[in-house]
Amino acid sequence: MTRCDWAGPEDIYIAYHDTEWGVPEHDSRALWEKLILDGFQAGLSWITILKKREAFREAFEGFDPDVIATWGEADVQRLLADPGIVRHRGKIEAAITNARAWQRIEAEQGFATMMWDYVGGAPLQNRFASMDEVPPKTALSERVSKDLKKAGFKFCGPTIVYAWMEACGLVNDHLTGCPRHADCAALAQPFVPRDRRSGARTA
Repeated sequence: MTRCDWAGPEDIYIAYHDTEWGVPEHDSRALWEKLILDGFQAGLSWITILKKREAFREAFEGFDPDVIATWGEADVQRLLADPGIVRHRGKIEAAITNARAWQRIEAEQGFATMMWDYVGGAPLQNRFASMDEVPPKTALSERVSKDLKKAGFKFCGPTIVYAWMEACGLVNDHLTGCPRHADCAALAQPFVPRDRRSGARTA
């Protein structure tokens, strides 16, 4: 068995494939961070973002949406001057807008709850044998994209959303010949919402 075709040749890419990509993510903030980074990837390769991820995390205060939601033009200018990240005004401004949209969803129902509801609370298990079979987007990612835009999100087209769903394990798109397909399938536990006031899990 071999890894998915895209994993490599650089060690950072192999490690990302072997330890992160496709692992079900249930944390609202972490889901938001990954969606923002996928938005920054638009027009670029993921390896570019992966290499800059720690610089992004430092520049964006650990991707705390409650902090980023308070930012204004001075922060946009600061980020535009930071060579460690992708300096794109539209994407930076979208991250701030998306933080505010995240806050609204998190307060109303929980961002993680909303996202996992799209897949019935458990990862969709695809069985693609080759990269040629893997779609760039799906009817579901188009629906999620449309709903996110309606909620105020930007840089969340259906292709970006599908890549994010794959990365966060809402969809298991490791190829069947890749050992991580079975590994991620074994991690597919039903999502249980967290009570956002107490931190306790609800039934």
